[in-house]
Amino acid sequence: QVQPVESGGGLVQAGESMKLSCVISQRTVSNFAMAWFRQGEGAKNELVAAIAWNSEKTYYADSVKGRFTISRGNVKNTVYLQMNSLKPEDTATYYCAADTRPVDQILQKEWRNWGQGTRVIVDA
Repeated sequence: QVQPVESGGGLVQAGESMKLSCVISQRTVSNFAMAWFRQGEGAKNELVAAIAWNSEKTYYADSVKGRFTISRGNVKNTVYLQMNSLKPEDTATYYCAADTRPVDQILQKEWRNWGQGTRVIVDA
């Protein structure tokens, strides 16, 4: 069990950009697929973007394609979410998730390790 830790949320204006960061705080030899989920008020948790442990595969929700980019950092088991052209409907709590299983096998499954979440508010 590991604990992803998110940072970078806050309030922005529509059309602006924001970058979220996530790191697995524990030292581990394991490689993790990592993902960003979000949950808006009254909405279900949805997968925003996911990336394989070696960055060879990425996945995006249709609603963010062309605007958001998921990437891995140079430090092992770090991941970023660059969000451009933000819209009010992007307002949500964003959660980082990590899992040792192959990313393409768990896109529709429950990920095993979750962060506490970071709030993103996009003001119209």
